[in-house]
Amino acid sequence: MRHFIYFSSSAATSGKALSDGNLMKAGRMDIAIHSFIQGVFLSHGFRKDVTFHFVFYGMPDPPKHIEITVTDDLEISKKDVGTLIKKILYKSGGEKKTEVFPGCFVEKKSFLKIVEELLEKDIECFILEKGGDFIRDIKISNECCFILGDHDGLPKKEIKRLKKSLSPISIGPKMYFASQTVAVVNNELDVRGI
Repeated sequence: MRHFIYFSSSAATSGKALSDGNLMKAGRMDIAIHSFIQGVFLSHGFRKDVTFHFVFYGMPDPPKHIEITVTDDLEISKKDVGTLIKKILYKSGGEKKTEVFPGCFVEKKSFLKIVEELLEKDIECFILEKGGDFIRDIKISNECCFILGDHDGLPKKEIKRLKKSLSPISIGPKMYFASQTVAVVNNELDVRGI
């Protein structure tokens, strides 16, 4: 199973913030949606080997962790991703992990705690960073996770702590959009058969 953790310090943490449809005002939710689409959608299908984690630290109720694994029971299309996130945020039940739709969970949980829990499950985690080791030069296990941020990047304090135990990796010498980064990582793993 592959995991992606998408962090945003400004993405809205309530469904109400998404009600007017202005994704830019909701903390650049458009970047989160495009990254998710690149993470789980294929032409005429879905990746069922991907779990996508959103970690939102925007107002009014941070932090929020949304975890989505596409299943046969989840009806979803690219144009409905924003609505899906909005509905999941409306159903947020606090600290308790709640399944809102099949394969879609929400809870109040910090960025570091999510990474720690994945590491405890022996899932190899990598920080996506322009200055990291080139992805094609490193070994990647079948159980892996890739951590990336929105246009503002990852939280500096937490990244400093994570870099003590995680490897920063890069997809190339240019700075890419978050959604492009997810697509390149998925392609690399597909080519490797991971």
